Amino acid sequence: MFTGIIEEKGIVSSIQKVSENSIEMTIGAQKILGDVKLGDSISVNGVCLTVTNFTMKEFQVDVMPETIKSTSLRDLNSGSSVNLERAMAANGRFGGHFVSGHVDGTGEITRKQRKENAIYYDIRVPEELGKYLMLKGSITVDGTSLTIFNVNKNIITISLIPLTVQETVIGEKKQGDVVNIECDMLAKYVHQLFNQQDKLSQKSGISTDLLRQNGFM
Repeated sequence: MFTGIIEEKGIVSSIQKVSENSIEMTIGAQKILGDVKLGDSISVNGVCLTVTNFTMKEFQVDVMPETIKSTSLRDLNSGSSVNLERAMAANGRFGGHFVSGHVDGTGEITRKQRKENAIYYDIRVPEELGKYLMLKGSITVDGTSLTIFNVNKNIITISLIPLTVQETVIGEKKQGDVVNIECDMLAKYVHQLFNQQDKLSQKSGISTDLLRQNGFM
């Protein structure tokens, strides 16, 4: 579990092909390696990956075929910058929102515009994710916890403050770039809960309207 508060930007030092659709990636870092252990989870551009080897200057992760296919990690090269975050500590402050590191899909930046001290991005996300998007709701873009400032069908607008521009890879992104998207976990749970209730209501014939009409609500 993560918070979406990026701890540092790392640099991909090497990418080695393990098989046709899987890779081993080595990433240079500093801060997050202070207490790293084998098997630790680290969010790399919003993707939860497992540390398989490490030194004091870099760590290695394996990227499976499904992750290559469904995230923007496939676009990384040696020298690419990546957002890094260690798994959330139980005794720390919770500054972002609940982030699983399981990417829902990729989005495309369709507009980048500076407005005073902020940079606005429009991002087109897959249509099937539209049901989880709401004004002022949370969303994770390349592992960074952000607030949705506008929703127009399946295009969202986010705004980056100068610190986020400086400390995360999103500030380096431009129009046409692909980013990893994870929708708010709570929104997904609520949507799933209501879907299950609707299915039960259809099967049993009991609905909220029926309960209300008979004085149960």
